[in-house]
Parts: sequence; C-alpha cells; structure tokens
Amino acid sequence: MSTEKERHARAVACREVTDGKGRVYRIGETDRDLLGHSRKLMVYLPWIAMMAISVSEYAYGSAEDTLSGAHGWTQSNTFWILSVWVFFQAGIAFPAGWLRERGILTARKAMFLGAALSLIGFAALAHLDNVFLALCGFGVIGGLGSGLIYATCINMVGKWFPERRGAKTGLVNGGFAYGALPFIFIFNYAFDTSNFAEVLDLIGVYVLLVVCVCAWFFKDPPKNWWPADIDPLSRSGNRKSAASLAKNPPAVRQFTPREALRSGMLPLMWITLVMTAGVSIFGISFQVDFAKEVGFGPLVAASSMGVMSVVNGVGRAVVGWLSDLWGRKPTLVFVIVVLGLAQFGVIWAGDIHSEWLFLVFAFLSGFGGGAFYPMFAALTPDYFGENYNATNYGLVYSGKLISGLFGGGLGSMVVDAWGYNGAYALAGGISMVAAALALLLHQPGRIRMRDVAPNPQPISREVI
Repeated sequence: MSTEKERHARAVACREVTDGKGRVYRIGETDRDLLGHSRKLMVYLPWIAMMAISVSEYAYGSAEDTLSGAHGWTQSNTFWILSVWVFFQAGIAFPAGWLRERGILTARKAMFLGAALSLIGFAALAHLDNVFLALCGFGVIGGLGSGLIYATCINMVGKWFPERRGAKTGLVNGGFAYGALPFIFIFNYAFDTSNFAEVLDLIGVYVLLVVCVCAWFFKDPPKNWWPADIDPLSRSGNRKSAASLAKNPPAVRQFTPREALRSGMLPLMWITLVMTAGVSIFGISFQVDFAKEVGFGPLVAASSMGVMSVVNGVGRAVVGWLSDLWGRKPTLVFVIVVLGLAQFGVIWAGDIHSEWLFLVFAFLSGFGGGAFYPMFAALTPDYFGENYNATNYGLVYSGKLISGLFGGGLGSMVVDAWGYNGAYALAGGISMVAAALALLLHQPGRIRMRDVAPNPQPISREVI
C-alpha cells in the first residue's frame, strides 16, 4: 500500500493536457491517489443513500389512503402535498449546485443537511393534522432535504466516472426507485391509523442514519480530473471505456450555465424533461387508485406499484449500461416512446379488466418512467462538461418542479374532469411529443462527424 508521502508525490506530478478544441484534462492522478481507495465507493455509497430517500416519492402513493383517514385530508390534499414535495425536491438542485461549485457547501455537508431536513419532513407527515403545516413540513422541508441528497449523489458519480458515466449513473439513479419496494408493501399491509405516526418516525430516523453514514466518505475529485488509465485525447486504454467514449464523446469544452443556456440544448433538455417527468409522476401518483377503481384487488394494486418501483429502478441501471453501447440520445428516445405506449396499454388493460396485462404495462410504465432520469443526468456532462455539472444539471433537473405540478396536482384535476382513461390518454400523447423533441438534441460544438476524429497533438503543462 502506498504511503501518504508517495501519494502526495504522484499528485504533484500530475499535469494538464489540452485537446484540439481547447478542453483541458487533468491526468496522472489515480482514484486511489485522491481517495485512498477505489472510486467504486463513490458509486456504492450514493446508491445506498438514494435507496434510503426513495420512500419519500415512490412509496407515497401507497400511504395516501391511510394518511387521509388519519388526518382527515381529502385525496386532493394528499396529492398536492406530494406535488409540493416534488417541486422543492427538484427546485433545490440548481441552488445547491451553485453553492457546491463555489465551495460554500461541500458534498458531505449537503448530505448531512438533507438527511436532517428529511427527518423533519417525515415527522411533520406523522404528527401534523393541519394540511398547510404538513405541506410545509413534508412538502417543503422534506422536499428540500431529499433534493439535496439526490442532486449530490448524482453529481458525485458523474464527476468520478467521466469516461463511462452511463452505467454508473444509471445504477445510482435506480436506487431512488426500487429502494422504496419494502415500504410500498409496509404501507399497503402494515400501515394504518393506529400505527402510522410510529412507522413514519422510524422511517425518518432510518433515512437520517443511512444518509449520514454514506455522506461521511463523500469527496469530489479536482476540477478537470480524468482517470489515469484512459488517454483523453486518443480515447484509448480500458476497452469498455473506449467503446463508451466512441458513442458518447466528451463535451468539447466546459460550458458555464450561461453558455449552456445560450447553446439552446439545455433549454431543449429542460422542456423534454418537464414533459417526460410529468407523465412519470402521473403514473406514480395514480396507478394504485386506478387499479382499485377498475376493480383489481389490493394485492394487484400493491403489486403493480411494486413492479413499477422495481422496474423503474432496475430499468435505470440497464438503460444506463445500454447508453454506453448505443449512445445517450437514441437510448433516451427509446425510453420515452416506451413510456408513452405504456400509458395507452394501461387504459387497454383496465378496459378489458385483465390483471396480468395491467401488470405488464405497469412493468413498461415503470421502465420508461424512471430510465430517462439517468439519461439526462449523463447527457448534461456529456454535452456541457463536468466542471459546472452541479449547476447545469440542476437547471435541467429543475424541470421536474413543473412536472410535479401537472403530474400530481393538475393530474388529479384531469382525472376528475376526464376520468382515468382520458388522463392516461393525455399522458401518452405528451410522452410522444417529448420523444419527438428529444430527436432534436445534439452535442454543442460537435455537430459534424469529422469533429469526432482523433485530436491534434496535445499541449501539456505541469500543474503548479
């Protein structure tokens, strides 16, 4: 094992190289030089933390009936609480990224703060009967806490794996869905008005402990860092990484948020995410209720949500891996189309009262409704670089705060006005429009194929 002195000597020997387009890469330092251990830990720990906070969103729909009965809330009240949670969970990503990139808020502190706020959110949901106070407690404070954890985890893995971020980002992002599976069944079978407060308190403590333990080891790499075993100019070295880079070349340079906005691609990504996430959140919010209205039993209703949760998470990991092979954009379009078709399939299954077909389309809806998130998380640094990724991805992900409004709260209004069939048909149509918009995405500054050709001889300089 290397001594601290030897690691320091290697770190001093690192250098920066510049490619033909002016992008700078910091090379020479290994992950073990910087962390003292493999960077794989920066995948596993964010993954575990994401599983811990997934209960807030993906199990909420299974707890709504009990919460309504215990607190005297209407169905609309519970939907709007989730919508506000989604709004603040997504909205904190940009300011948190801005604070992190200026050194005001470290990754570890962001996680600690997020864990504490999440605990407050669950306590509010457990003990506050007043809808407005519960909305502030769980929706605002809990949403901010989960958003801090989510954004920090996603950016962490993207920074440490710039050469093969699809599979890694997909794995971490997937934890945000299937981590809720045990709680979905707890809320359906062991959660009632006699024990709901104790259960929610225990869940809050569980989130606090898991996230804080994971956060203790969080650390960002230096700006412009690139893995030592991959040549960033010829893109040679590790076979899997080289194959991924061929399909997903690095950003031509490091784009500031202002430059990313001016490129036109970040606003297009934002609009596409707004539409796709709205459809996904609609499915999460209403699938159990739709199953019950159609006449399916509680086991099918719970199982459909459990299937959606598991496939939603596993699909993120699988699609992340596929995007390293196919390319991010084709994979994103494929995922959004599947999500749209699944909405029409759910209508069909309900109309013919087929439980097994309903579960099949719940499977597809869960797959499409989660797998697009890691695609946007990977596309953002692919298009705009890693140095400003916390703020750039924060801007893209902020689209979810709009999605939460029309996916949950406004979705409830559409169901009241048009019924479930009309609402699901509208969701399917929105998804198809989003897929068409995704076809317009392209990497800024690398429009022509010859731009991907091998770069000229690098310019090297030592880091002082």
